Amino acid sequence: MLRASWKSLLGRKLRLFMSAFAIILGVSFVSGSFIFTDTLGKAFDGIVNTVGDVVVRPASASSNFEAGPTSKTVPASLVDSLKSVPGVARADGNVSDPTTFVISTKGKIIGGGGPPGLGLSYNDAPTSAGDPPATLSAGRWPQGAGEVVLDSGTAKRAGYVLGDTLKLVTSGAQPIVTAKLVGIAEFKGGTVGATLAFFDTRTAQGLYYGGKDEFTDAWVTAKDGTSADDLAAAVQAKLPAGFEAVTGKAVAKESATGINQALNFINIFLLVFAGIALFVGSFLIINTFSILVAQRSRELAMLRALGAGRHQVTRSVLFEAFVVGLFGSTVGLGCGFLLAIGIQTLFAQFGLDLSGSPLVFAPSTALIAYGVGMLVTMVAAYLPARRAGAMPPVAAMRDDIALPESALHRRVWVGAVLFLAGLVSTWLGAFTSIDNSAYWVGGGVLGLVLAAILTSPVIGRPVIALLGWVYRRLFGAVGLMAEQNATRNPRRTAATASALMIGLTLVAMMSVFGASAKASVDKSINSTFAADYVVSNAVGQPFSTEVTKDVEAVPGVATVSPLRYLPVSLDGDRGFAAAIDPTAFGEAVPLEFTSGSLAALTSRTVLVSEDRAKEQKLTVGSAVRGDVAGQQDDYTVAGIFVTSASVPNSILITLDTAKAAGVPDRDSVAFVVRDKGADPATVEAAIEKVIADVPTVTLKDQDEFAAEQRAPIDQLLYIIYALLGLAVIIAILGIVNTLALSVIERTREIGLLRAVGLSRRQLRTMLRLESVAIALLGAVLGVVLGLVAGWALQRSLADDGIDVLAIPGLQLAVFVVLAGFVGVLAALWPGRRAARLDVLRAITTE
Repeated sequence: MLRASWKSLLGRKLRLFMSAFAIILGVSFVSGSFIFTDTLGKAFDGIVNTVGDVVVRPASASSNFEAGPTSKTVPASLVDSLKSVPGVARADGNVSDPTTFVISTKGKIIGGGGPPGLGLSYNDAPTSAGDPPATLSAGRWPQGAGEVVLDSGTAKRAGYVLGDTLKLVTSGAQPIVTAKLVGIAEFKGGTVGATLAFFDTRTAQGLYYGGKDEFTDAWVTAKDGTSADDLAAAVQAKLPAGFEAVTGKAVAKESATGINQALNFINIFLLVFAGIALFVGSFLIINTFSILVAQRSRELAMLRALGAGRHQVTRSVLFEAFVVGLFGSTVGLGCGFLLAIGIQTLFAQFGLDLSGSPLVFAPSTALIAYGVGMLVTMVAAYLPARRAGAMPPVAAMRDDIALPESALHRRVWVGAVLFLAGLVSTWLGAFTSIDNSAYWVGGGVLGLVLAAILTSPVIGRPVIALLGWVYRRLFGAVGLMAEQNATRNPRRTAATASALMIGLTLVAMMSVFGASAKASVDKSINSTFAADYVVSNAVGQPFSTEVTKDVEAVPGVATVSPLRYLPVSLDGDRGFAAAIDPTAFGEAVPLEFTSGSLAALTSRTVLVSEDRAKEQKLTVGSAVRGDVAGQQDDYTVAGIFVTSASVPNSILITLDTAKAAGVPDRDSVAFVVRDKGADPATVEAAIEKVIADVPTVTLKDQDEFAAEQRAPIDQLLYIIYALLGLAVIIAILGIVNTLALSVIERTREIGLLRAVGLSRRQLRTMLRLESVAIALLGAVLGVVLGLVAGWALQRSLADDGIDVLAIPGLQLAVFVVLAGFVGVLAALWPGRRAARLDVLRAITTE
């Protein structure tokens, strides 16, 4: 049996490779995802571990990764006093700022949109490993005002060489900094897309702390024989209240926790699409082995007649599946490296540059890749293998090998149950106030998709019948044969179409949801946006308050309302807040309140969104414990508002509250209101002139602001479409595979048709029409399900601001047309192969 299985396998290399190709794509996505995130994690480990033995910092910065930056500092006098603590070899103050960006020779900002732009003071303090965090590759370190050192990657991207004069943008009191490049540095841990600009200590203090002799933190280096833990305890005993000493290892672990959360999200996001690809690929595998079992019916019957048992036949088919899965998993694992490089390149476009980091391949990646690939293949092949073993020898020798209709009846009944369950779950998520409504919708849509898969041999008949009516009138007998071929084996046709249906369901759902989200943004801005302009940073980072003051001084400007975004915790529940001036904000963005008012916002109160109030059971007058920039205090809820695209934050506090807690004085966005009698063109030109020297800051009117809010939605949709394209490619291969195997299965029939006068062109047309029928069946079912899913998802998130249903009719129609075009392409190779069959040999084929 083993020799027979090998012979069968090697005799059908091409068709089995088609099945393996689905596994290759799915496994490559799984392994590529893990390789990329492991590489990313290794790169970040190098960064977070580049820290001193002990770090001294303000106590409010202890959760700095979550609480956001703080303006609280470490005085130079405190740093000097640490040098006398027993066990201390040296103590060095550091100045750092994450919002300093280099402007290239072409006037473009380098970095941003993700990794920070770091402005740093230079000193030669060693890390816990005993090495300096950065070394020079050319030039020298900065020694005074007007000098800067860049990391090599930033210098290269910006187009600067030693001796050039360059510009930097900061969020400090001096928005534009001009300096001479005196050195090129290499950062020990790698930069992962961040930009590094080193200044001497006095210059850095002047830029970020107004010239005060203060530091962001201090590194304390231990003498030989002193452990970091002992040193931290000794230093802590000498620190005044409000400061803490933490080992470098603890700081690295603290930073790594937040980074790992982000990496886990990326990994899960990528693996979801890998799972979809593998699920779609399973249809291709099931179809392939089902057809192969049918084609080998005589061979299997002969084996049974010669004494092979049912289980031996089943194991024979499963052995072939095992080899296919092993081959596909191995090749997929290798392709995972190529995919990881592709993902690296994609993320580099968003600023996350890993070009200097070698790919990391962990043994667990190989285990997961083989486990997933083998499991999917064996499960998908089990039913065809079991069916092969269950065939009695006499029945298997018959020409008619169609499955009994009772199997379809069972599928329809199970599908009907899943349909009802999916319908109920979708309705509960979309039209009731049930918790986690989006999950209910997701579960319901999954039930509907599974129901469609099971019942598609029945519900697809009207679609095929309609196409058959068109085919018969346009192509005559050829169209009739194409219709009959598509309906000859409804399970096979439905399984092939289902693979495409799944991909198009998800694409159509995201299209409806994306269109609804953008329509909701437009509605929200039109109804809640009273400001005439928005001043913001092009890379999503805060900008200098000096820019806001200059804009406020422009003739014709009535009001400027700055916002500062920051993470805030209320009773331990974290969320993003906006710090505002209530008076100016009320003129620029009139909020809708369900209770309370904007006027009630003070330094001792907070405003919360309707959703947050519902989740935390808050009402006006509720007392909450707030954590702002690491500083905890008691606040009272003074109002509950409805979020909008202008202010999507769930918490509002005053600028005074943020400043008292140590939030740095830098604005995230500023809303500008014109004087009623001012000339719009004049005011706009004057503001543009004010910000002309700060290339990171942009001015937008209402339409441009709405376009900016829609841009991330489009960007996310493009990424999702690209990833879903993997599943669609596998579905297309499924159509090609089904047609190719069908041609082999119908070799004698095709020979007879050719013998009685069917031309090669007519044969190719017949197969093309059959392929189009399968593709359009999948497209129609997918678009209908996608419409339902997108509508339900929009309704479930109506309370979260997605309150407008928009159906992109033209886009959905294009999907259907493209599906038909895909059907034409999928039939090219099978049609060509069928047309080249020798007529006499085909007629004599058994």
